Amino acid sequence: MNTVIERGASILDAVAEKARDQGLRVAAPRKPIKALSLAAFAAVEFPKREQLLGRLLHSQDLMMLFAARGIGKTHAALAVAFAVATGGIFLKWKATRPRKVLYLDGELPGPVLRERVAMHCPDGDDALAENFRVFTPDLLPDFEPLPDLATIEGQAQIDAAIEPDTALVILDNLSAWVRSGKENEAESWTMISDWLLILRRRGIAVLLVHHAGKNGEQRGTSKREDLLDTSIKLHRASDYDPKQGAAFIWNFSKFRHLFGDDAADLDVTMTVHDGRAKWAWKAAEETMAAKIKALAADGLSKSEIADELGVARSTVYRNLKKAEAEGKRETVSNNRYKD
Repeated sequence: MNTVIERGASILDAVAEKARDQGLRVAAPRKPIKALSLAAFAAVEFPKREQLLGRLLHSQDLMMLFAARGIGKTHAALAVAFAVATGGIFLKWKATRPRKVLYLDGELPGPVLRERVAMHCPDGDDALAENFRVFTPDLLPDFEPLPDLATIEGQAQIDAAIEPDTALVILDNLSAWVRSGKENEAESWTMISDWLLILRRRGIAVLLVHHAGKNGEQRGTSKREDLLDTSIKLHRASDYDPKQGAAFIWNFSKFRHLFGDDAADLDVTMTVHDGRAKWAWKAAEETMAAKIKALAADGLSKSEIADELGVARSTVYRNLKKAEAEGKRETVSNNRYKD
């Protein structure tokens, strides 16, 4: 075994030496990886994977939340952060207990971020004093650039800000924190993914807030989503009215650890009363069914309803058949009590 390891190390040294001769930057030599027998693997004590926010978010999870500009992704990310930090609730998911959260904003001016933090910050929660920490570029000295996570130096700066026992790091948004390389090239993502995997091995969960592209999907290389446990897309409903304010569909475009109702789309609204944010949600399927039923009652055909709501005709047909069946059951039930 020692001979094999020594041979592997000599190969790595030879590759590094060749790279130096070509003027390339070379990282410190690494030891060859070591695989374990099944018995040895079963005996390894890995960090326990714990729920941070119901089944939505666990320790070591890598999650992305993306949306077009102005949909409400920062509001949603802050609400997640405070729920984890206080042991609170966001939408239908409840945190098991308060945990440390580091919120790294790379875009908003300090006063704007402070206003948004105040909108979502619970009153009188003692856990916040220790568990929630926030950063804005306005805290940097004049002329000092934001750390770039596509560089070793930038990653080291962020690592220094992650306190022991931190459970969740939120990066808002990805474009502000990753400025080197080409957004659409998979190779440019490699250094960031390596850093994310290191955080995962430390037991830390990461939430990446990102922009949607013109096609409505996350902007840039699709390789980003390969590594993720969960990817959440926020988008407007087809009949969205700006008077509704922050209203969107919460859609899971990727989920490894969610099943059944936990992975279902949500119809989400956020309202603001006296400067404080209030969240409400219901199953998007229920909302769609109600809209289809109302349009059918107005006399629209199945094709017209599909065009109006931007859904497939099969969706309209399925919901109308379901409503018809429920109506028949209700009629039968009511007739049982008639003389």
